[in-house]
Amino acid sequence: MLRHFQMFADYNRWANERVYEACATLSGEDYRADMGAFFGSAERTLNHLLAADRIWLKRFTGEGEAPTSLDAVLFEDFAELRAAREAEDRRIIDWLNGLQEAELSRIISYTPISTPTKVELRLGPILAHVFNHQTHHRGQVHTILTSLGKPSIAIDLVYFVLADGKRWQ
Repeated sequence: MLRHFQMFADYNRWANERVYEACATLSGEDYRADMGAFFGSAERTLNHLLAADRIWLKRFTGEGEAPTSLDAVLFEDFAELRAAREAEDRRIIDWLNGLQEAELSRIISYTPISTPTKVELRLGPILAHVFNHQTHHRGQVHTILTSLGKPSIAIDLVYFVLADGKRWQ
């Protein structure tokens, strides 16, 4: 399972790069336009993804900055957000590369931001959630992009494995 999660971390980096490349073609107005996604705009959705990853990594490692709100806008400047995303993706990959298989069974205790009830789960299922969460919201950004007339981007896992992710075959 550890190798599986390491592949997802690498895929996550790859897919994020493509989404950010596509968002870089948006005007500032379109980037910030409320398009009806859960967090409204591409800007707010991308910020949410970074915020959520920082929250999770803080829970896993005890290190790093973690916002106290799921809708925090960490960076209004696109270039700064993109650089922070790249750094966070590297941080996730490096952290997973330092794990041992047995650690996936470790119990993580945390209190969700949205509900003040303590939760205890094994790390493995939480990691599955983290990567599924990324895919879910990247899909919303993809919909925003196509709604604004931008071309569809190929960010499916199989495209990653066939291109940049051949080591995972």
